[in-house]
Amino acid sequence: MGKTALIVIDMINTYDHPDADQLLPSAETVVPKISGLLERARRQEAPVIYVNDNFGEWRSHHGELLDKALAGPHAHLVEPLVPDESSLFVVKARHSIFFETPLSYLLTQQGIDQLVLVGQVTEQCVLYSSLDAHIRHFQVTVPRDAVAHIHEDLADAALRMMERNMGARVCHSGELWT
Repeated sequence: MGKTALIVIDMINTYDHPDADQLLPSAETVVPKISGLLERARRQEAPVIYVNDNFGEWRSHHGELLDKALAGPHAHLVEPLVPDESSLFVVKARHSIFFETPLSYLLTQQGIDQLVLVGQVTEQCVLYSSLDAHIRHFQVTVPRDAVAHIHEDLADAALRMMERNMGARVCHSGELWT
């Protein structure tokens, strides 16, 4: 049995995009849950990997993305989730955390075979990432209270698809790293 990593998807965010108003209420509710998972995972020395959209900023790196998000009007959603010195960071350009990123190689090199996916958006990036993890033979867990959505009905359907079609474990955040 390998290691489990906590994967934080797209939470370093300025919320300056067309569907942000629909996403913000859900993001507000998941930030404390993700923060708690970060604390527990770090306490147990589980790898924490942030995989974040570059928002079309092709010359930026993770520090610049973080600085921009912390300077924005929704910094309160980013501050509790700031990567620490042991966190790893992968920048992505599309929905899946695996699409044209070095994540698969990184996970293999670290001996990680189980992923806990948290972040946003459940019915988009989390769903596609779960599928891509499944086809790469990673075990996936998705805590339903630690993933934010734009459309609740689609998020519920996405969680059911992850569980049924991809063999993901869908649970509550309090069940992890206890």
